[in-house]
Amino acid sequence: MKFAVSGHLAYQVNAPATIITSLHCMRTGGQEITQESFVTSKSVESFDEMAVGLGQNRFARLTLSEPGELALDYSAVAETSPLVIPQANLSRIGPGQLAPEIIPYLFPSRYCQSDILREKAAELFPPPNSTYEWVLSVVEWISQNISYVSGSTGEQSSAVDTLEQREGVCRDFAHLGIALCRALTIPARYTTVYAYQLSPPDFHACFEVNIGGEWYIFDATNLAPLNGMVRISSGRDASDAAVASLFGDIQGTELSVSCTSLDDDFQPLTRADLQNAGNALILG
Repeated sequence: MKFAVSGHLAYQVNAPATIITSLHCMRTGGQEITQESFVTSKSVESFDEMAVGLGQNRFARLTLSEPGELALDYSAVAETSPLVIPQANLSRIGPGQLAPEIIPYLFPSRYCQSDILREKAAELFPPPNSTYEWVLSVVEWISQNISYVSGSTGEQSSAVDTLEQREGVCRDFAHLGIALCRALTIPARYTTVYAYQLSPPDFHACFEVNIGGEWYIFDATNLAPLNGMVRISSGRDASDAAVASLFGDIQGTELSVSCTSLDDDFQPLTRADLQNAGNALILG
């Protein structure tokens, strides 16, 4: 599948500052970037593209010395190859057999306090017949018990806060899903995406779980088709995959996002579609 994506960020710079952004689409075996552009509205003191943290995340660092207005515009064409896998083919690997690079996704993190939620997770989610069904029970519970309320939380909101307040945005839904899965000893990670058919358009957060050595995508908000997502970055939580981190006297003023399908025959796949067919999805 082919998508055209774009992200626009604008800032008011008041003094020397640094911006570290995560707008670039990730390059993976299942996601190829065929066209790409990153433009700043004015010259900056320095610009670096770099890999930071876990996985294949691509960050851009901009150092600014002069005050004024600054806009960042990223655009790309991405070809994705999501894989549909029969749920019957999935088998769990216990912590003793996990690959070393997956181990960090079992641990508590800043926004996903799985250690605090261990007893609650055991109470809510007794083990079913398969790990995939276990994760689905977590996702369904979040969908039914947490209200999606735009603007209801801030950047300090955590999984524990979301569970207590029973409301949040996509970031909070993802953090709670990750924390509950880790509390059940299921590796889980945070993922940001450009999402086709998301309304209103925005950067979107979901989560993935590792079953049998592969990462499967889940989204408790159910706001966009799972096969219509273009991966930006992944990490333990939002602190590893923030769209923009600001250092210095600088404030955000604008944000806009778009994700358009370039395939006339795109067929959306939702969680219900996959479940009815007995399938799971690897984003790629």
